[in-house]
Amino acid sequence: MSASAMTPAEIAQWRQQHPQLFSSGLRYRTLVYGAWLLFFALVLFALWRVDASPVRIWNGLDKLGFLVRLMIPPSPGGELPEYLYALAETLAMAFLGTLFAALFALPLGFMAAKNAMPNWLVRFLCRRFSDSVRGIDTLIFALIFVAAVGMGPFAGILAIIIGDLGMFMKLFSEAIENADNKPVEGVKSSGAGHLMRMRFGILPQVLPIMLSHVLYFFESNTRSAAILGMVGAGGIGLQLSEAMRGNNWDNAAFIICMILVMVAIIDFMSKKIRSKIIGQQAYRP
Repeated sequence: MSASAMTPAEIAQWRQQHPQLFSSGLRYRTLVYGAWLLFFALVLFALWRVDASPVRIWNGLDKLGFLVRLMIPPSPGGELPEYLYALAETLAMAFLGTLFAALFALPLGFMAAKNAMPNWLVRFLCRRFSDSVRGIDTLIFALIFVAAVGMGPFAGILAIIIGDLGMFMKLFSEAIENADNKPVEGVKSSGAGHLMRMRFGILPQVLPIMLSHVLYFFESNTRSAAILGMVGAGGIGLQLSEAMRGNNWDNAAFIICMILVMVAIIDFMSKKIRSKIIGQQAYRP
């Protein structure tokens, strides 16, 4: 029924029965305005606390322009073979870190899913472990592993594995919990045990989604691996850090261009692979 078709008496009756539909009320408006005021107050306080000002932005742009002029034209400076080797090292770090994180997270994801793990204590421990790992940035793990196992790409691989493990566990367990239960019941009716129900009832449904997540994280970890190198985890990031510390900004610009090209190629290839895995109808680049 539209409002124009209602009589004044019916409108008055609706107003009496549901006053919140016609008027928000003083208390509600006060809460809304108070929330907005608090939001703007927090924004202004944060800007004041970090000493953000137009003058600092202007001065920063002037210095940034000076650095950009030093970067042009980008030049490898005779270090191209070393840069290519470091770039391959960064790619290997991202690949191995993502691969082992996904392999470790697959059984843990099943253990954290409600429809795959009936034991609530195991689910609770797995989920809390996932939350704890996700709460720490990969860069912090890199600093820890550099101190533990020494500088080099091995520390970066370990940092990516631990950093991605918690996120993969969360994404995998959510995909498992959203799986259709009908195939599981069909496998169960054939007399299959719990592991076989997971293997043939749930895994075929969620595997394309999991592979899509893994490909996306591989693309993301390629960028992360370049940053990890700047804290001693090897790879192209270490070369970039050394170029910046030595004020060789043309070399730094060349390394940045190499990283951009590598990430663009991986992004293009991963999109193609994801579209093949999960189907053209379900995937939109």
